[in-house]
Amino acid sequence: MQKLAKYLLNALPRPVLIRLSLALRPFLYLWFKGKAYTDPIDKLSYRKFLPYGYGTPRPGALAPGTLSLERHRQMWLYLERETSFFTAPLKVLHMAPEQAFFKRFKRMKNLRYVSADLYSPIVEVKADLLDLPFEDESFDVVLCNHVLEHIVEDTKAMQELYRVLKPGGWGILQVPLKINQKDTYEDFSITDPKERQTHFGQYDHVRWYGMDYFTRLESVGFEVQALSYSKNFSKEEQKRFGLNETEILPVVRKKINQ
Repeated sequence: MQKLAKYLLNALPRPVLIRLSLALRPFLYLWFKGKAYTDPIDKLSYRKFLPYGYGTPRPGALAPGTLSLERHRQMWLYLERETSFFTAPLKVLHMAPEQAFFKRFKRMKNLRYVSADLYSPIVEVKADLLDLPFEDESFDVVLCNHVLEHIVEDTKAMQELYRVLKPGGWGILQVPLKINQKDTYEDFSITDPKERQTHFGQYDHVRWYGMDYFTRLESVGFEVQALSYSKNFSKEEQKRFGLNETEILPVVRKKINQ
């Protein structure tokens, strides 16, 4: 299973992977259901979580039912326990929506939910993050996770997210982050997929963000919180939910008076 997953991750285009995983998900749940681990998103329990990751897969990363990863489960717990996301009337922009969230958010009656991406086969709006087709200050919440590391002009993308967010609005903008690295490493002359895998951890990434990521977000106007939210849980809960205590949740806000 691990060898097959690694091969598929590296061999298939992302849209194909999305369609394939949708088809396989019910069978994965039935095969791996148990009591050792609990996915906080679907509230179901499993005998194990699966390995996942380009290059060297991380053990126990992928929940079989929702196909969520550590960062997805941390974000869900934050939304559920620290925000009014599940109860307040909110207009939400979700860029490149994750499968773990897409259908669930779309069904929520309190949300005016808009999904957008340039390539994803499941979104409602085909949109370039560098030139979003939305009016200024249109959304209460913006979600954009593991997207910016694919974009050369990431500052422009951040500016677009800031532009469409209402004053007083907030968002979550996760990226692959090296917490022991001060400065972001990027080299746009590296275009070969294998070289990008070596330098940036994935064949279609153009950088590894360092801790200056938060300064980059602040430079376009956001107020930023770098939350180690998984540390709010006990070691037992971290293991049961499949959380990574070193994962940082970047929560951004747009001031009301700019």
